[in-house]
Amino acid sequence: MNREDEKTTLQEPESFYVDEFRPEDAEGIASLFKAVYGEGYPIRLFYDPEAIIAANKDGRYISVVARTDSGKVIGVSHLYPSAPCRGLYETGVGLVLKEYRKAGANREMLKYLYEKFTPEHRHIEELFGEPVCNHVVMQKAVAALGFKEAAIEIALMPAEAYTAEKSATGRVASLDVFRSYVPKPHRIFVPLVYEELLKRIYARLDDQRDIVAADGVLPENVPTQTKISIFDYARVARIAVAQAGGNFGDILSRLENEARAKNAVVFQVWLNLTEPWVGKAVEILRQRGYFFGGAFPRWFDGDGLLLQKLECPPDFENIVLFSDFSKELLKFIRKDRERTVTRRFASL
Repeated sequence: MNREDEKTTLQEPESFYVDEFRPEDAEGIASLFKAVYGEGYPIRLFYDPEAIIAANKDGRYISVVARTDSGKVIGVSHLYPSAPCRGLYETGVGLVLKEYRKAGANREMLKYLYEKFTPEHRHIEELFGEPVCNHVVMQKAVAALGFKEAAIEIALMPAEAYTAEKSATGRVASLDVFRSYVPKPHRIFVPLVYEELLKRIYARLDDQRDIVAADGVLPENVPTQTKISIFDYARVARIAVAQAGGNFGDILSRLENEARAKNAVVFQVWLNLTEPWVGKAVEILRQRGYFFGGAFPRWFDGDGLLLQKLECPPDFENIVLFSDFSKELLKFIRKDRERTVTRRFASL
């Protein structure tokens, strides 16, 4: 064997296979995050092997790994409950060592998760993912596996999360995609201002909805029920409104002030589309500068509607999308933001 042959042989990646998590994988997962993200990944749990083991044990994360024949972890992907509905799982926190990205490791992990693991676990009724929009690799992968686009979260992740690979110059948006495994047809109410686009989104999904125009006022005798989550590193505030009542505007003001005190610059609000008066809650949000994000099937078990507001640059020009429909969705979101921002300043 000459030197060139030897060099080529050494560069060939070792063969791998996909499997469920084992406790001995935890060290390899932590090393993988350091190799790909440096110290910049915002979920600090993934740098702590003992925390990774505990999270898999109690169900906060379900890890699936790509492991070489010698036992080295070269890729990982996850399912985890992150929505109010316990039957809806997020798929994400996936990464692969750079030298294995052309070897199909990511594709094989996703096929295992979506085609084998999830159908065998019936408590997982629907999956959603947030492929980032600074490249289209994951967007292409989930589209090929049956996921449909339903929303875009603008400026979700800070650029610092991508420092190690230098793949982003500003905050990074995410595309929200969904796939149903256990159908749940139900009635939803859609605000007139978003009726046409929401009907187009739902026509593409793999579950049925009875779509009715939203009507009525916020009921004074119904208390607003919310949960806020503030992600300090990302400077993102997420507010889930399971129930909107007559005091919705006052509750929203309090939660926004709480988020700003913790330096949030991205505000996201999910409304419950099973409430007939959801249109009035949308009006309040739009008056305060919120704009369309998209539909979130099964978010509250019944569906959710995302509206969002930014107190940072949206960086629309650097959002990279794969499908024609996601590009149309972004175009609508951008115009809706322009309308709501103009409307807000006109009322000041």
